[in-house]
Amino acid sequence: MEESYRPVKTAVIGCGHISDVYIQNLSRLFSIIELTALCNRTAAAAEEKAKRYGIPQVMTLEEVAASPEIELAVNLTPPEAHYEVIRRMLEAGKHVYTEKILTTNLEQSRALARLAEEKGLFLGVAPDTVLGAGVQTARRALDAGWIGEVTSCQLCINRNQSLNSEIFRMLRGLGGTLPCDVGVYYIGALLALLGPVKAVRAFAAPAALHRPELLYTGERESWQIPGGNLVSAALELESGALASVLFDGNTVNAPRHVFTVFGTRGVLQVGDPNAFDGPVELILPESGACTLPFTHGYDGKNRMEPTPFDFQGHRGVGAAELAWALRRGRRGIRCSAGYGLHCHEVLAGMEEAARTGETFYPQSRFVMEPLEPGHYGSLGGIRGDAERSLMN
Repeated sequence: MEESYRPVKTAVIGCGHISDVYIQNLSRLFSIIELTALCNRTAAAAEEKAKRYGIPQVMTLEEVAASPEIELAVNLTPPEAHYEVIRRMLEAGKHVYTEKILTTNLEQSRALARLAEEKGLFLGVAPDTVLGAGVQTARRALDAGWIGEVTSCQLCINRNQSLNSEIFRMLRGLGGTLPCDVGVYYIGALLALLGPVKAVRAFAAPAALHRPELLYTGERESWQIPGGNLVSAALELESGALASVLFDGNTVNAPRHVFTVFGTRGVLQVGDPNAFDGPVELILPESGACTLPFTHGYDGKNRMEPTPFDFQGHRGVGAAELAWALRRGRRGIRCSAGYGLHCHEVLAGMEEAARTGETFYPQSRFVMEPLEPGHYGSLGGIRGDAERSLMN
């Protein structure tokens, strides 16, 4: 087999809620990935999923690090475990793709980005929904100048994050606030569409002490998600555009997605960036909203067996794009360490600016090139050629 097409042997570390869709996609959807092993703190969970999806090996973290065959580790552990897992994999010479956020500590995120650069390794960071049909179509409309010069942007999402932590225990720890858990999709899409942030100002409020609702856990003890769970922020982008951000995790589970980009010639309404298929509407003077046809594949429609996160059914596309970069000899990836670090800096900057009352200035910078348009997500229910858009 030609070297530039040889599949990258990959291990998934962490077999929790989100792992099913990743395991399916990495083992069946992307030709550039060969998923050879699963790893979990509790081996029984990895063994069960290895049997379910036909993955040949279950390994410990030490065995993944020591394996001479595995080139890429996909980290799906809870955010509080990210630093240690990613550091160990990088030190072992593995490329890493990690779920969001990079770590729960900004200095640790910066240290990991430096370590990856020093070792000449790729460190990819979710969210990779920015590589999906919705955000990539919006990016194409912006690059084509259909709304002119971007002047401002408005982002908003709401949830009852404390109630959600009844079901998803990882939300009770660091990285579990709404801005870090869900708001990162909005910040990630903002960066993918409009580029780096220059300055951050913000106000914030914590989550309330949560009295157990007994909906899932049956627990009697109360807990409080650490960090700002309600954030209102103003961002100045390097382009000169301004963004207004509201992430409210202290309200109810009746989400109201707002992602609007305003320009000198029109307005672009971007769909939910927490999914791959958010519809994109173009609004021009003296006309109603026009829904744009998707210009890219990866619309998130999972056409394999159902999993708990089918609405995000193309998870892992960022890992596949990393694998293609590795095989094709590209110097950079789109969901890069710089991108992930900048997402973290913006989120941490909101918290810091709210605490101090001062402006926070992100230090990192990144460039994210758009994907090549014109490829199919599917052909009559079978896999299309969208993977070609990840090659170059």
